[in-house]
Amino acid sequence: MNEQTRSIPTNIITGFLGVGKTTAINGLLANKPEGESWAILVNEFGQVGIDQEMLPDQDGLHVKELTGGCMCCAVGASLKQTLSLLIERAKPDRLIIEPTGLGHPEGIIDTLMGPSFKDVLDLRATLCLLDPRLLERQEVVGNATFQDQLSLSDVVLINKCDLADEALVELAETSLGSMFPPKQYVGRTTQAVIDPAMLDFVRNGQLSAQFPDAHKHDHGHDHSHQHEHHNHGPAHQETEIESQPEQGQPIRKTGHGGGFFSCGWVFHRDDCFDYWELEEILNGLEGINRIKGVIRIGRDWVLFNRVLDEHDFDKVAYRRDSRIEIISPCELDWEEIEQSMMACLIKK
Repeated sequence: MNEQTRSIPTNIITGFLGVGKTTAINGLLANKPEGESWAILVNEFGQVGIDQEMLPDQDGLHVKELTGGCMCCAVGASLKQTLSLLIERAKPDRLIIEPTGLGHPEGIIDTLMGPSFKDVLDLRATLCLLDPRLLERQEVVGNATFQDQLSLSDVVLINKCDLADEALVELAETSLGSMFPPKQYVGRTTQAVIDPAMLDFVRNGQLSAQFPDAHKHDHGHDHSHQHEHHNHGPAHQETEIESQPEQGQPIRKTGHGGGFFSCGWVFHRDDCFDYWELEEILNGLEGINRIKGVIRIGRDWVLFNRVLDEHDFDKVAYRRDSRIEIISPCELDWEEIEQSMMACLIKK
């Protein structure tokens, strides 16, 4: 569809940190109808942006990333502009929005249903992925954003059922089954597989947040702060050119909000790591919610993905630079962590 003749079917795919949202979107893209153009708006709490690079480069796909906090709060001022430009450029047949795992959905829904987009977008079902093992973590269960991600979703898919105890999966099913208004669908899945037909479920406008003020707090992200070993000036904005790291001198960016802290590094393309040494450093960090990275290890590049105490890695086609992002519930000694990572560089 080259000319926009109808409202664009739009879905939000939400869920807490590390539940598999990007994997789910990749699965949906693999089944995208031939000839359709899709737009994906990805929001990352961290500062350096990694998720966009994990989505495929294919015809009919337009991806835009917003980094540095929840898109309805810390970067809310740019959401309308970014979304408008994405729609204008892509003229998509479908729009999918992936908020950060620490993002409250209500502000996003309000924006999509507001006067700027109500005649442009057809907001359909909000889908939420749930890792049932999170139900054992009181700091997550008690988190207002986590609870409202479930409350505001039309469809909840219990993911990673192959990794969780059956008792936890059944607890998740029982808890979700008792919610009111009832969910349109609650089901089990592995590898974050979503039936594409669920994207066309009609949104239930009666769903409401239990904690409507949770997304209105001050995130206080340090958007203007950029740690550098050389003098390149402040961190980039949408209209500015991003500073580039020099070899052996990474750029470091930090942020905080909603009770979480983030620190991200961008390394020069020629910086090459001893993967096993670096893996030991990253896995040895305690009190971590999430670590993501794309890392050069000789001729190959790998995606490193740690959720709580579990991690995996795989080869990726990304080749621009190495970058690592850490999210934790407390501020860590970022300088010490950086020095430990730098010690893993392969000397040439």
